[in-house]
Amino acid sequence: MKSPGTLYIVAVPIGNVRDITLRALDTLRQVDAVICEEMRPASTLLKRLEITDKPLIELNEHNEMEKAAELAIRIASGESFALISDCGTPVFADPGAVLIREVSLLELPVVPVPGAASFMAALSVLDTRLDQFVFGGFLPRDPERRRQELQRLRGMRMPIILMDAPYRLAAILEDVEKVFGNGLQITLAMDLTLPGETILRGSVREIRKRVGPRKAEFILFLHPQNR
Repeated sequence: MKSPGTLYIVAVPIGNVRDITLRALDTLRQVDAVICEEMRPASTLLKRLEITDKPLIELNEHNEMEKAAELAIRIASGESFALISDCGTPVFADPGAVLIREVSLLELPVVPVPGAASFMAALSVLDTRLDQFVFGGFLPRDPERRRQELQRLRGMRMPIILMDAPYRLAAILEDVEKVFGNGLQITLAMDLTLPGETILRGSVREIRKRVGPRKAEFILFLHPQNR
């Protein structure tokens, strides 16, 4: 009887392709196929890594429920796959949890291949000790609901970490200022590892002025108000 395969959860660069790990390269070269969130970014990344003959399987919020069971059966039959996201570490705020659950239910191996993560990269450059924090993640798109969620987070009186789509950066900063006040101290990390990498520290009002309408991949850290 053929041995089962493995599902590898492979972190890929968040911007700078040189941040790929040697283990990630070995894994991507050895698996039967790469499971990706979107075909185009995955294809571009693999070409830059000089991996040109690897089949791609699209798995995203639109098809994960249907596709996960099929892929789990294929792993049970002996195939091995690497799950990647568009950038950074998979599953964290990205599709993949349903697939991992299906594979785990069959008691098949799920192996993390760690590497780049914008979240951890941003935390590593904070100028304050971080013993605990609240991960606010992606806030609601509706402005009123977003401000309500920020009010809830404010009540926790802990450091807060936010991330969202690049085009919502200005709106997030505006709502943070409205809810927390213009003197709130923040750290904003934008486009980490890319040529335009920028890390700003200061009050939310000051940083709003400096950022303006800029769109960027970002991690936003709200310092505790009693700092």
